[in-house]
Amino acid sequence: MPSAKIYHNPRCSKSRNSLQILLDHQFEVEEVRYLETPPSKEELMELCQLMHTTPLEIMRTGESLFKKLGLSKHDQRSDDEWFEILVNNPKLIERPIVKIGGRAIMGRPPENVLHLIQSIQN
Repeated sequence: MPSAKIYHNPRCSKSRNSLQILLDHQFEVEEVRYLETPPSKEELMELCQLMHTTPLEIMRTGESLFKKLGLSKHDQRSDDEWFEILVNNPKLIERPIVKIGGRAIMGRPPENVLHLIQSIQN
């Protein structure tokens, strides 16, 4: 049985749908409820590397907390600073993120998870 890791919030429909896709495809799933157990800076760095994204690209910039913290997409911050913000404010992490082997994808929309599964199976 293949395995996958999902960083998600079970209250989010996109997260639940992504999880269900994994289960429907017989994956053994490790659930990381990132609001309860935030990923480390190193985990976030690895996920961004696997997705070929920056920390700002996995940040929920429309979240009220983003504005409350006085953040802007145009801030001149280093990736390291953005990672620290994500670690200290996991509510800002976009969800869900699915990791299968050495690949990861943002499950938004959930069909992205299906595309990842299909690309691994081919």
